[in-house]
Amino acid sequence: MVDWSTLPKDLLDLISKSLESSFDLIQFRSVCSSWRSAAEPKSPLPTHHLPILPDNGGSLFPDSAVGFRLSQRSILLIKPHEPCIESDSFGWLIKVEEDLNVPRKVTLLDPLCDTRNSIPENFPRVLDMSKFKVRELGREFKLHYFNTVGDIVESLYLEKAVVKYLDCDGDYKFVLLTIHVSGKLAVFRSWDRAWTVINDMPSPYDDVMLFDGRFFAVDNNGRTVVVDYSSLKLTLVASPVFGGDKKFLIESCGEMLLVDMYLSLEAVEGDPGFVEEIFEHPAFYMNERTVKFKVYRFVEREESWVDVYDLEDKMLFLGDDSTFSASASDILPLCDGSSVFFNGNVFNGEDLGAMQDRDLGVFDFRSGKIELVQKLPEYAKLFWPPPPWITSHAVSSF
Repeated sequence: MVDWSTLPKDLLDLISKSLESSFDLIQFRSVCSSWRSAAEPKSPLPTHHLPILPDNGGSLFPDSAVGFRLSQRSILLIKPHEPCIESDSFGWLIKVEEDLNVPRKVTLLDPLCDTRNSIPENFPRVLDMSKFKVRELGREFKLHYFNTVGDIVESLYLEKAVVKYLDCDGDYKFVLLTIHVSGKLAVFRSWDRAWTVINDMPSPYDDVMLFDGRFFAVDNNGRTVVVDYSSLKLTLVASPVFGGDKKFLIESCGEMLLVDMYLSLEAVEGDPGFVEEIFEHPAFYMNERTVKFKVYRFVEREESWVDVYDLEDKMLFLGDDSTFSASASDILPLCDGSSVFFNGNVFNGEDLGAMQDRDLGVFDFRSGKIELVQKLPEYAKLFWPPPPWITSHAVSSF
């Protein structure tokens, strides 16, 4: 058997420098003392500022904002090594974001949005990674505005961003792809420190993704392209998929999937004179409600999306800034999977009261039913608040 603790320090240093997230580095350093000493804590994320993305004269950006800073988040699945009771075998999902100014300090976020929840008093200030099974299910990037003194102003740019790191003879470079406020694609390349907005846009783009080392983008009609970051040209790789109202790209088990969300507009109930108000100001009195999802699998050789009729053990998660998937057998041992979790647009009318705390829904792919997660105890355990086996666990070191 190989004694991993005896690997040469030069090799360990080379491995640690190739890691793309601080979470990977933490996992690396937790293997043993020799690995810890060989890899110093660092943030591989670019620390220099990005210029403001052109907004075509719009008013999206705060007057005091002068540029972007890029933060990186990890979506983690945490489970106890040795569950005391059966319910402890359920995993817990949380998103962690590194502090842009304080190394190794993190903020806990809802895994599907930017909600910052109140930390319980008994929540450990430091988590000993050796006490839990921790797996990174996904990674996301967030563009934040900063002002002239470097303070974060606001995180208003809501579109998803994806980043590709490039190994160029030891020179640290990266490419960032996001969606411009106009619906077009925008690319930032670190070596020329400039944004380029690509004008090709038959329909506004819905989502972007880094898959198999390439940038993919899908528009509202399901037209899918690969973005060449060198030439900034787009190549059509899949014909449109019409039907739904919002498209998501997601990787699952080495395949790229397209999730099509269908929405329905419904009027909010009111008093007898309410109908006239609706016709005069329809935008203020209509709610969007998610009614179903369809899933497709990318078949590149056919340049098409193929219908998926059963997700089997898969659980798909559609977040505001990232998508990720997991196996139900890994997260919820007593559940079947074949479900889609999503944030927002779950119910309206009599269910508005239930939505005040969290509008988080789950779509059962086999039955076609949508439910609020908080009404399903077996699913609710996945999300906030933290489970007892974390809040009651005594820890002493990271």
